[in-house]
Formats: sequence, C-alpha cells, structure tokens
Amino acid sequence: MLSPLVECVPNFSEGRDAGKIDAIAGAIARAGGAVLHRTLDADHNRAVITFVAPPERIGEAALRAVESAAALIDLRGHSGVHPRIGAADVVPFVPLAGVTMEDCVRIAETTGSRIAEELGIPVYLYDRAARRPQCRELADIRRGQFEGLLEAAVRDPARCPDFGTRLHATAGAVAVGARKILIAFNVNLDSPDLGAARAIARAVRASSGGLPNVKAMGVLLRSRNLAQVSMNLTDFEVTPLHSAFEAVCREAEKLGVRILESEIVGLAPRRAVEQAAAHYLRTRELGVLETRIEAI
Repeated sequence: MLSPLVECVPNFSEGRDAGKIDAIAGAIARAGGAVLHRTLDADHNRAVITFVAPPERIGEAALRAVESAAALIDLRGHSGVHPRIGAADVVPFVPLAGVTMEDCVRIAETTGSRIAEELGIPVYLYDRAARRPQCRELADIRRGQFEGLLEAAVRDPARCPDFGTRLHATAGAVAVGARKILIAFNVNLDSPDLGAARAIARAVRASSGGLPNVKAMGVLLRSRNLAQVSMNLTDFEVTPLHSAFEAVCREAEKLGVRILESEIVGLAPRRAVEQAAAHYLRTRELGVLETRIEAI
C-alpha cells in the first residue's frame, strides 16, 4: 500500500529561462519534494513543475517554490499568451494516495496563509479551497491579469485576496487551491489562424455549452507561427483525452483547418492514457504489464 502522498503542480510565469526553473525545482527538492517533471513554453512564457511529497512536507516545498519564484521573476517585464497574476501563478494540491480532498483544502489554507505572512505575497484560495464563489474559477481571479489586479485588489472588495492585501510589486499574487487531477492538453493547428483556434476553443469548452469539465482558449504560438487550442480537462473520467481531441478535430474540419499535433503539458494519469489507447485501438480490454505487476 502506498504511503500518503500529495501532488503539487505549480505554474510559474517564466518559460524562456531554464536556469530560473532549475533553481525553483532545486528549492522544491531541498524542502523535501520529489520533482517528477518540468516543462517550459516560450510562447506561453510559462513553466509547470510537477512534484510529490507526504502531506506533512508538501506545503513547505510549495512555499519554498513560491519564495524562489518571487526572487527570480519580475512580472513587470513579463509577456506571454497565457493569463497570469503572479510569478508563481497557481499552486494546486491534489490528493494521490491516502489523502482526502479535505486534507488538501487544509494544506492549501495553511500554505496560503504562510505565503502571505512570510513572503508578503497575497493569496487567493480557489477551486475546492475557495471561500467565495467568485474565486472558485481561476479565470475569474485572473480577470485583468497582474496589471489589472494591482488596482482592483485594493479598490474592489470582491477582488480582494483571502490572505494579504496589496499585490507584491514584482511577484503579484498567487492562487492556491485544492483540486482533482487535471490534464493540460493542447492541440496545435497546422495554421496560424488565431480566429479558428478561438472559434474551436469556444465550441469545445464547457462554459460555452461544449464538453463538460473542459476549459479552452485559442492562442498564437509566434515562435512556430501556429495557432493552438489550449485546454484543461478538469475531470478526465467525464471528458477523456480522446473525446476532447476528437471534438477539436470535428470543429477544425468544419473550418477547413488541419490538425498538426497534440501535446500533454506535464504529466497525465496512466488511466487517462490507457483510455485513449483503448479507444483508438478499439479493444474491449487493454492489458498493461506494469499495471498488473504493481497490483500484485
């Protein structure tokens, strides 16, 4: 039986300087987190680090990651296609083994409080940890991004953080939360047509009447002159990878646009990959050797 384990998948507003992300990953490791994966994207100007730790150590590792990011990243000079409010933009805690969602909510609350008190960076609690309905969705918290939130957080009581007050001058704010496993899944079009990517994103995302538990936006990858449909699958058991991919393909076909490729950002659960493989292979049962061995 696995020991209690929590996953943390912080996103940082830096996707062009690998040295800065290496330094943040080092801070996580020194605090007891096991770094499993890191990815950088220059167009999004964003990095994602996936790490795990026991519940008693995960909060400290996340705190040190935010501390390191605040020392290395200055949002005043940051630009990219992905919305952001902080140097360490979002810090979610995910229950993996022997840990409940309620445990992760408590970890988010404790860690968020420490980030505000010890680092002077305000915190918004989101998703399962949200204390207010207007903070449950990241898109609502990020409205106006760092620049717009500088004033709104002080002027508008509904936009005030849960911990702290004014945004940090260079590190902004952090959204800290507890959530289920999320799959960040992008589909690149074989075209620079940003309008097509935005139309496809609008058609497939849940908020526009598309697929349940899917968030999507269309962006332009200037470095490759390609348009991208960038998605978050917030419950892959409801809308699996293959369903999201096929929905994008259908909408692209309507617009006369070809699909170039897809990518998973960070890590995805084995079950999600097995679902996609079984679907496309049209097999009733997918036997995976490692899965059976681990069950012994």
